[in-house]
Amino acid sequence: MPCVQPRFPRQSFLVTLAGLLLLSGPGCGNSSAPEVAAEADGGPAVAAASGEKPRVALVMKSLANEFFATMAEGAKSHASQHVADYELIVNGIQDETDLAGQVSLVEQMVAQQVAAIVIAPADSKALVPALRKAGQAGIVVVNIDNRLDAEVLREQQVQIPFVGPDNRVGAKNVGLQLAKSLQAGDEVAILEGLETSFNGQQRKLGFTEAATEAGLKIVASQSAQWEMDVANQAAAALLTAHPGLKGIMACNDSMALGALAAVRAAGRNEVKIAGFDNIKAVRQAVLDGQIAVTADQHGDQLAVYGIETALELLRGDRQAAGVRDRETAVDLITKETLSR
Repeated sequence: MPCVQPRFPRQSFLVTLAGLLLLSGPGCGNSSAPEVAAEADGGPAVAAASGEKPRVALVMKSLANEFFATMAEGAKSHASQHVADYELIVNGIQDETDLAGQVSLVEQMVAQQVAAIVIAPADSKALVPALRKAGQAGIVVVNIDNRLDAEVLREQQVQIPFVGPDNRVGAKNVGLQLAKSLQAGDEVAILEGLETSFNGQQRKLGFTEAATEAGLKIVASQSAQWEMDVANQAAAALLTAHPGLKGIMACNDSMALGALAAVRAAGRNEVKIAGFDNIKAVRQAVLDGQIAVTADQHGDQLAVYGIETALELLRGDRQAAGVRDRETAVDLITKETLSR
């Protein structure tokens, strides 16, 4: 059985899928199909076209985040049901700020000549040059979860299809749901993700739109870097600085749980919290009424949708018409929906 070889803080690590992994050597407008240029001596796309079973690399953000662990499990389940179609390599970085680690992972996959890379980029801009090189090496690239920056893609002259949800709309719906438990004029704060992440930017915009529409007063908005501990410290400071605070809108569930711990420690149970992702760890808090609402973007299927798009591109099923972005669902999760 292949072994799992983790690497430690600030480095990337590789999780191998037993029985499926074969190593060779050392996770908004429409866009058309990415250019696939095979190497002169025969690149991965040529090998896939020849009938050889393609290897697909899933490159995610932090596997310490339950959302991406769930995404990995969904991808592995899909691969186990399609053993004859492709082999899966699952990669993740130690934490979501390890941009150099994720770039290194992409470079490793290029060196191993995988047929496709399905990536949830930690940064919407920093990963584009590495992914451009992957495309030039004949590798199909599909972007999931966090959309790559459109301007940087244009500058790099590369087209990569995006498969994922409309984070702005999803966050606005979450914010409007939270507002139902508040009153116009109430003070709220936003805990943002990484400022360079497109999905974090979009969720902030959605929360801001919801607050404006509901007449809530945003007294603070700051990054907690998607991390629970950072969010806990930030929320504790916000509760002290704003004694009238009534709501906290967190751009992911890890930060929502960090905020919840701060609210409990301060004895401020009147403060309502919203999250985003519907990870298992947050569901009991939603059922208990401690977190008012979160959003389910179906992380277990998000990588699967990306993998299916990559396989279609490798087969050429969609290239003739031009691949378009694929928007996936975002559903509200409340105490009522979980109790059904």
